[in-house]
Amino acid sequence: MKTINFTPLKDRVLVKRVDQEEKTPGGIIIPDTAKEKPMIGEVLAVGAGVRNDNGVLQPLDVKVGDRIYFAKWGGNEIKLNGDEYTILKESDILGILR
Repeated sequence: MKTINFTPLKDRVLVKRVDQEEKTPGGIIIPDTAKEKPMIGEVLAVGAGVRNDNGVLQPLDVKVGDRIYFAKWGGNEIKLNGDEYTILKESDILGILR
């Protein structure tokens, strides 16, 4: 795996989308033009968190290495070293896959 020199700020996380299946369960091959972007990804970096009303830093609920399910249209796409990543706010993350 490549080293990523990127640290998200506050409540943001850097995610690498997990590749989607090439075939349906029935064996039909899905062409690239018909594929939707996957909504499952692996967390590669997390921000420090946000401060609450008392000024105490609240860390994020996700950590590096977590596999997450996130909102279909959430986040911003970026390219780092030729690879595509998504930056999400923690509120765009729907859950952690176990």
